[in-house]
Amino acid sequence: MKRRLIAAGVFGSAALTLGLIGVVEVRGDSRSPSAPIYGVQLPEGYRDWPLVAPAQEAAPLDELRVIVGNPIAMRAYRDNIHPFPDGSVLVKRAWKHEQSPDFEPASIPGAATTVQVMVKDSKRYASTGGWGYGRFIDGRPVDEAQHRTCHACHAARVSDRDYVFTRYAP
Repeated sequence: MKRRLIAAGVFGSAALTLGLIGVVEVRGDSRSPSAPIYGVQLPEGYRDWPLVAPAQEAAPLDELRVIVGNPIAMRAYRDNIHPFPDGSVLVKRAWKHEQSPDFEPASIPGAATTVQVMVKDSKRYASTGGWGYGRFIDGRPVDEAQHRTCHACHAARVSDRDYVFTRYAP
């Protein structure tokens, strides 16, 4: 499935010089069904996207996580552009936390747990601050009830940061 998003906006003359205005295609992985409510899919090639930041979730989840972003989101992070422009996509990948069998003090990813996706489209997702959400386990979207909690959690904690938890790692 192909969807065209217009990543247009006025972010000042520096943004215009950087070429932030243009048409960006966001392609979902053709093997991935759409998440309920928002219709978000796993983005094609997300495993190769640059790192935004790592995270470690304590008990009870006990997960290692990494957040990656597409080029539009990464440019917004680097240039401190808020709100994020349409076409920004953030993906959180999570694994069970395991101790390394090769080096005792190290932690390594174990079994994959979830992949969570945020897609910025201010018109399509106007009622949720411009963001659509998807949560996937083994490449399949989780049930609708779990998707209903996505925006409420983001709105309650980080509405002042365009609903994005993750800060860019130095």
